[in-house]
Formats: sequence, structure tokens, C-alpha cells
Amino acid sequence: MEDIALQVQHIDLLVLPETNLILVASVVEPLRAANRIAGRSLYSWTMFSPDGEAIETKSGIPIPVAGAFRPQRETAPLFVLSSYNWRRGATSHLKMLLSQTARHRVAMAGIESGSWLLAETSLLDNFSATTHWEDFEDFASTYPQVTMVRERFVIDGKRITTGGSLPTLDLMLELIRRAHGYSLALEVSRLFIYEQERTRGDLLQVPAIGNMRILDARVGVAVRLMEETVEAPLTLAKLARRVGVSARHLQDLFRETMGVAPHEHYLALRLNAARRKVIETRMEFADIAAISGFNSSSSFSRSYRAHYRESPSETRRRLKLKI
Repeated sequence: MEDIALQVQHIDLLVLPETNLILVASVVEPLRAANRIAGRSLYSWTMFSPDGEAIETKSGIPIPVAGAFRPQRETAPLFVLSSYNWRRGATSHLKMLLSQTARHRVAMAGIESGSWLLAETSLLDNFSATTHWEDFEDFASTYPQVTMVRERFVIDGKRITTGGSLPTLDLMLELIRRAHGYSLALEVSRLFIYEQERTRGDLLQVPAIGNMRILDARVGVAVRLMEETVEAPLTLAKLARRVGVSARHLQDLFRETMGVAPHEHYLALRLNAARRKVIETRMEFADIAAISGFNSSSSFSRSYRAHYRESPSETRRRLKLKI
């Protein structure tokens, strides 16, 4: 049986006129990056507009679409994207289509002002949601049946909402993490979110995964130490001592800020660094295991397969990269 996690996840995007270009990119680019990093198609998407015409973005750069939004019984998640003047495209016909398609969709997402359109169509009734901070109070008073939450994004069952372009990027990282694991989400995050100061040129930047963009300073120190010690990983006790907190407190801080335990982040750093060596070099796997902090080739291969659902040699064969 095909691994469900490796099946292609399709997403439909309904983009309203006057949507910011960066908002569309915040949805699509993390998915594109996940496909490239994985070396396979994990995600696909189709864009629609209300009338089938190219989307007029606020930057003046049009976005071509596949056609007019005319759903049948599709079950794929539907993302509704809007930035300004959402009412311009919110015709009674479009709201009827959204109500009808919501019966079949596994999820409906209101991206930035798209949350207004979902609420206007009663699709957020009795759900928790968020929206752009400038509109938060107006939204809450207009739709009292929606439980408003001051978060960057909210996932409540089959309903998803975001508060802007960068929160949407955070959302996409979280969805990638849930579907394909922390390692891939971490690798995608380094393409978009990082600190200016590098610790080591060949390793990862400090990431932002999920809802936490600003790291606790102590977690930031711990992440830097992890990046600097990939070849010889520190124990949790030594790491905590270097940071100046107890091991238990460091675990709690990591879970609060990063959403994972320290050892999970450490392992993701090491495996991502190792995977780049697998793909970009002809190094022996034993040597890659050694410089990635694994005691043996067998332990490296087991961890690699558990995270990427294939062996290092299968990755090289599949991608067929010419070094």
C-alpha cells in the first residue's frame, strides 16, 4: 500500500481581486519548497477567481488562474484568499457556492480577509477564528457567533483562519509539519525565516515553526549550540548547563516555543544537514553518519528512513543528481 504521507495533497485556492501578491506566495511557496526539498510532489494546487479572470493584485502583477470557481463535489481543502475590499467579490452567487462546497471539503481556510467571507457565509459559526489585527475588533462585533482568538493563525477542526501574510507562512509550516514531520517543516522554514547572524555557514538558520516566531532567548542560545555541535551532539544535561537552566526547564521552554522537545529539534538539524550531504555530495554514508553525530551507519540509516521514508541510497537513486 502506498504510504499515505507520500500521496499528493491537492489544495484549491480561491483568490479574490485586490489580494496582495505576498499573501498568495505565503500559501504557495512553502508547498513548492516542500516539493523541492522532498524531491517529489507532496503538494499540488489549483487557483481560481470568482469570474475566471486573472487576479488583479495590489502590486499590479496579475495572477493567472485555471478558471472561474465553479465547485462540484470536490473534497480537497479550499483556501479563500483576500486582502482588500473582499465584499467586491462576495456576491450572493459566490457565497452560495461556498456554502455548497463546504459540505464536501475536508477543510475550509480563510486567509487574511478571506476569514470575513467565510464568516459572512456562516461557515465560521461556533468555530474559533482570527483575522488581521487591524480588523480584529470590528470582526468580533460583526460576527459574535464566532469565537475570536488573538493568534497568528487558528486551526479549529475543519476551519482555518490566519491574520496576514507572515502568519499564513507560519500556518503553512505547521500544516507541513503535521503532514510530513518536523524535519521537513524545519528545512522549509530556513528558506524563508532566519536571523541575519549566521553561526555556521553550512548549517541551518534559527527557524520559526508553527505559531512561535520569536524564540525565547534561552532557546535561541540552545539552538545555536545545537547547530555548532552537530558532529558531536551534547547531552540534554550539558546543553541545559551551557544555557543556564535545568534540563527539565529547557525541555519545557522548547515545547512552549518550538512545539517539540529539544532532542527532536536536535535530531531534525542533524538529519537535514545529513540529507544535504546525501543529495549534494558523493560522500560515503558512513562518513555522513559520522559528521552528523550518529554512532554508526546503521543508526543513521534507521533515523533517516524513519524521517524521510526511504534510505539514503534510495534518495540518491531517486533524485539521480549529477555532482
